[in-house]
Amino acid sequence: MLHVVIMAGGSGTRFWPASRAAQPKQLLQLAGPRTLLQATVDRLEGLVPLDSILVVTADRLLPAVREQLPAVPARCLVGEPCKRDTAPCIGLAALLVARHDPEAILAVMPSDHVISPGAAFRDAIRQAATLVEADPARLVTFGIKPTYPAEGFGYIQQGERLATTGPAAVHRVARFKEKPPAAVATEYLAAGNFLWNAGIFVWRASTIIAALAERQPECLVHLRTIVAAWDGPDRDVVFAREFAAIRGISIDYAVLEHAREVLVVEAPFGWDDLGGWSAVARQRGTDTEGNTVVGRHLGIDSVRTIVHADGDHLVVTMGVEDMLVVHTPDATLVATRAHEESVRRVVAELEKRGWKEFL
Repeated sequence: MLHVVIMAGGSGTRFWPASRAAQPKQLLQLAGPRTLLQATVDRLEGLVPLDSILVVTADRLLPAVREQLPAVPARCLVGEPCKRDTAPCIGLAALLVARHDPEAILAVMPSDHVISPGAAFRDAIRQAATLVEADPARLVTFGIKPTYPAEGFGYIQQGERLATTGPAAVHRVARFKEKPPAAVATEYLAAGNFLWNAGIFVWRASTIIAALAERQPECLVHLRTIVAAWDGPDRDVVFAREFAAIRGISIDYAVLEHAREVLVVEAPFGWDDLGGWSAVARQRGTDTEGNTVVGRHLGIDSVRTIVHADGDHLVVTMGVEDMLVVHTPDATLVATRAHEESVRRVVAELEKRGWKEFL
């Protein structure tokens, strides 16, 4: 049976000050009237029932996640006591699902991507699940055809193309490549056989558990101890103790870069990982002056500016261009759009100064 694991524990520091520790970007309405997390669950309608969706988030975010996803059963919402990257998150989810469905196939995805159309996404997940059913040893990932030489994404080099049926091309993975400098990203784009790594996966729960047993045995021991106590009175104590003892590592480093049978599906859907405020402009569109506005704004001689304001607060801009203005009740960011990638430095500086009330 197909199950979905949604990873919803990210911090989204590049969207400060709208994105905070208590309300990170996946819980915000950045791309439309639904939050990114809600849109992720909406996209699964017709693919799996709600009780086959497992949302793994941070423990501190559980109340907000419950509020945003009232139709998802409470038992399907898991709050990690601390951050330990994607491999422990996925391993825990696989063990929890496998308790009741040893033959489970997992579709694993982030909660903060914008994907459309939903039908194409669902068809691609089904195609990947069929690949796994045909060979349970397979680990399937998704790649996005690059449209520009992005430095902020990891890349997947395509190998041999497989003769398969379905809406998307499927290749063996030749190599995974880390986020490259601009010159290397340009080479990848020109080569034509590199895809952006979307961080979306499909595999058997038992296969990823076996891979972790081989590559990350200590991690799996801690995870098995957690799951053994899951239905008992000591669950929270055991969860906190054992999860904190795990060394954080991504699933790419832990498993995928060492695995022998990894396939990549070239995504037949539109994809945006919302890496910064310019992504809001891509999703929301612009007015005749190139401005993107969320909230109340009066612009005079203002062009190519992004304004994001809470509630009824009025933001007025005059004589500005290529600016970023984000207003929240307790903090305001004003920056040039050229400095968008540096917004995360603000969070680092706030941490350094001990201004935790703004994090």
